Amino acid sequence: MSLRPPSHLAGASAAEAAFDALGHEILAEKAAALGRAGQRVEETLARLRDNSDEQLRPRFLKDAAEAVHGYFIQRELCGLRKHDAVIREYNIPKAVLVRLGAK
Repeated sequence: MSLRPPSHLAGASAAEAAFDALGHEILAEKAAALGRAGQRVEETLARLRDNSDEQLRPRFLKDAAEAVHGYFIQRELCGLRKHDAVIREYNIPKAVLVRLGAK
């Protein structure tokens, strides 16, 4: 009886194995960055919702729009192109979306 290595390992050079390890590290960093961006969205939206001072509202809207924009970009870098579910999940106000050019 003979044993063969798995097909994904057969013929893999050390350079290919190192590249695969680098690819996994890049994916892990993308996921971590997406998590941080999502947390920033949550924080800025909470600040916007909890705000009762009309003079600070434009600043909070700007902060929330920047956070959502960054989050959308990070999602797209991860290959996630549709944002409808995220908009519903985070309950992103139209006032923030309008600043992004969305309707």
